Amino acid sequence: MTGPSHAVFLSYASQDAQAAQRICEVLRAAGIEVWFDQSELRGGDAWDRRIREQIHDCRLFIAVISANTETRDEGYFRREWSLAVDRTRDMADKRAFLVPVVVDGTPERGASVPEKFHELQWTRLPGGETPPAFVERVRRLLLPEAPSAQAGAPASRTTATVQPSARSTAAPWRARAGVLATGAVLAVALAYLAIDKFSISKHAAPLTSPAAATQTAASPPAAAAVFNPPPHSIAVLPFVNMSGNKDQEYFSDGLSEELLNSLARIDELQVAARTSSFYFKGKDVDLNTVAHKLNVAAVLEGSVRRSGHTVRITAQLNNAITGYHLWSETYDRDLKDVLKLQTEIATAVASALKITLLGDLAAKIELGGTRNPAAFDAYVRALKTHYTAVRAKEEQDAIDGFTRAIRLDPNYALAYAGRSIALSSSVSYWAIAATAAPAILDRSLVDARKAIALAPGIADGHVALAAAYENALEFARAGEEYERALALAPGSARVLRDYGAFAILMGRSDSGLTMVRRAAVVDPLNYASFMFLGNGLQALRRYQEATAAYNRALALAPDSSDARTQLGITQYLLGDARAARSFCEEAAEDYDFRPQCLAMAYHKLGRDADAAAALAALKARWGDSGPPLYAVVYAQWGDTTKALEWLDTAIRQRSPGLEGLKTDRLLDPLRNEPRFQAIERQLNFNFPN
Repeated sequence: MTGPSHAVFLSYASQDAQAAQRICEVLRAAGIEVWFDQSELRGGDAWDRRIREQIHDCRLFIAVISANTETRDEGYFRREWSLAVDRTRDMADKRAFLVPVVVDGTPERGASVPEKFHELQWTRLPGGETPPAFVERVRRLLLPEAPSAQAGAPASRTTATVQPSARSTAAPWRARAGVLATGAVLAVALAYLAIDKFSISKHAAPLTSPAAATQTAASPPAAAAVFNPPPHSIAVLPFVNMSGNKDQEYFSDGLSEELLNSLARIDELQVAARTSSFYFKGKDVDLNTVAHKLNVAAVLEGSVRRSGHTVRITAQLNNAITGYHLWSETYDRDLKDVLKLQTEIATAVASALKITLLGDLAAKIELGGTRNPAAFDAYVRALKTHYTAVRAKEEQDAIDGFTRAIRLDPNYALAYAGRSIALSSSVSYWAIAATAAPAILDRSLVDARKAIALAPGIADGHVALAAAYENALEFARAGEEYERALALAPGSARVLRDYGAFAILMGRSDSGLTMVRRAAVVDPLNYASFMFLGNGLQALRRYQEATAAYNRALALAPDSSDARTQLGITQYLLGDARAARSFCEEAAEDYDFRPQCLAMAYHKLGRDADAAAALAALKARWGDSGPPLYAVVYAQWGDTTKALEWLDTAIRQRSPGLEGLKTDRLLDPLRNEPRFQAIERQLNFNFPN
């Protein structure tokens, strides 16, 4: 949405520049034009005239309210507010224009703002944290038909506000960053590394497009005022398994994902991320709800019936705005023609959406795939196993599955990339013996390089190689591979998450956080999106925002032990050891990072015997692969000598998890120690661009 008629003017006090910048970044990432003045030296007639013109021409005026604006009786922002209120006097009552936003705990009652602001609903965005719901609300208000902001329903306020969960309401919003709580969240990162195949076009469109999707004359006039997705956007729901055998579920899921990936390689087509689309699997949700939650203009659904070496696929495409059926087809194919089938369906969908195909679509779709039906079967089975692995043995089963696929087709690039990622995950997420880890990482590196050699034009191999290098603590090489992956798939939620988290750990907080935030917008129903966002915000010591992100993750995955553990360590860092203990005790007893949290919380509560037992349990689970974890505990216990000894061991072993050392607040007691500083220099976080 660009042009004067769709621009948003952001007004703020200079002390709130950081919060305003966050709001601006998220809105711009969603394709919304924001007029956001960042002049350090404000003043002059030309500057004043430009501001007045922008306030006169903008479509929405967002006023950032805070304790800073309350304490300032004078300020140019107050002139901006006055100009905006003056403009409303010439507007119809139904016209939406003023959008007050509060970035801290400033109460509405008695606030020093224009009286007009008190007539409106206020949105609370703590610290400038801007959720997808607020972006959607702004998008709706930018439409000419949008209702008056003054007349907004109370429910709108609830939707746009970041609310803590009921559990965290009892304790302040806080969060933590950590080397092996970095371990906990980065382990989640690696566990999710392969869950989202690349689900955005190589030439990714903006998250919102300049124009609303085309509607037929029969469309209800109010539809556009509520729902305005990009016109060339689509979600692929997991196809229903009609084979009469629950064991074939892996095949229907795998084929659905491959179709999603095929569509993602079409220029100008924006495809909802895999995990957000699969969020609806098994849920009784209508297509209209799916489309609204994922902000897509079309939904592809279907079924798969497999019998021996043949497969019947029925696919149907629906316009999510009008509800009208666009296209459907039934295909009967031999399994050896699966690649060709993906191309046929993708071409038909593109035609139905009136997308002009550029280049050789078949070559794009089939790059890195296989024509061997047995290899394809082994590959999708391995993917399913990897996605659901909760134990080291299950990850090994996935590795074995990818190996079978490779044996059946030695040129299957995606299988090499999949095995590489599974190998990396086994080192970072499971307690693999330190003596075995180097050989596993070497295998991961070999597989990733093979995937790239076979299919250099897809991002999968580069993401796999980046993960392997990151685990091997070769940060410069990891950064180079993440850059290549981003160039190939700039809209991929997975690439944005992984690269963003890595950049933050390397000290590149601005670019990293922008990527992680964008991933959460692209993939809004993925629990991992908000775990990554929370981890990044923790590393930057932005604890209220991090807690909000973890609460979002917990809402999407209520049984999550790692989200609870992170919330527990959050409370610990800000002095509430009882709340920390409560959160961490709620995590599953077999969750590998639970004992670390409890060892610190119990020690802070004076329960030394329980703390010692928790540390013993931690060491029993992790053995010689857990030195970074042990260093964190000893640092928090005040035992600097033992903490540094374990870090020395970790650096000798090249332990995965040390990538968080630069940003982990739990290691702050060690930062002035020469030995710690030497380890940080040795890790070389400041790699060149």
